Amino acid sequence: QPLQPSLFWYYMLELSFYWSLVFTLPFDVKRKDFKEQIVHHAATIFLISFSYCANYIRIGTLVMVIHDASDCFLEPTKIFNYMKWKKTCDSLFMIFSAVFLISRLVIYPYTVLYNTYYYSMEIFQPFFGYYFVNVLLIILQLLHVFWSCLIIHMVYKFILQGTMEKDMRSDTEESDKDEERDKIREKEKNGITYFSNITSNGYIQRNGSEPLNNRAHLANGHTKER
Repeated sequence: QPLQPSLFWYYMLELSFYWSLVFTLPFDVKRKDFKEQIVHHAATIFLISFSYCANYIRIGTLVMVIHDASDCFLEPTKIFNYMKWKKTCDSLFMIFSAVFLISRLVIYPYTVLYNTYYYSMEIFQPFFGYYFVNVLLIILQLLHVFWSCLIIHMVYKFILQGTMEKDMRSDTEESDKDEERDKIREKEKNGITYFSNITSNGYIQRNGSEPLNNRAHLANGHTKER
């Protein structure tokens, strides 16, 4: 299988992208599927590297294209979600869900796994690369099933409620926890301010003076005599 320059740069781009995800994992928000993300990145890097070194270019590029087909809709969905463009975000999310489920639950197992697991044995005898590649591909398929369940649950909620919920993986996001802490602190601060205003007004009234808001209703800025 000859390696064309376009395929070479495609491999380098994909490999560098997934290595960048690995390097940023310690600094990224830890979501509910953090462990699954680590397994996915490791399996993907091993697959890209091994398929390049063993010259399995056809199967390697096919796997990458299948994964990129849905990812190109996922990133704009995130962008519009952060921009609070709900309708655009919901529309792109439905397109992403359809492409994800079709590409990774239909095309991937029936096109990739079938050829690497069954059809290859009609041509070659079992060898190390056969077992190594198929184990990694099956790991990816199990991860596809896991994420598909989350996506189907979000689509179900979207159909019932008419709007997309937050990412199902985000239930334990650190950013959400920080936001909740900020809201609690703000409420506590407002409560302390309100309590101090009440006590200060009560102190003024106990000393025989009018509250400041009552003084503002008197004409010419004069206060009422005792």
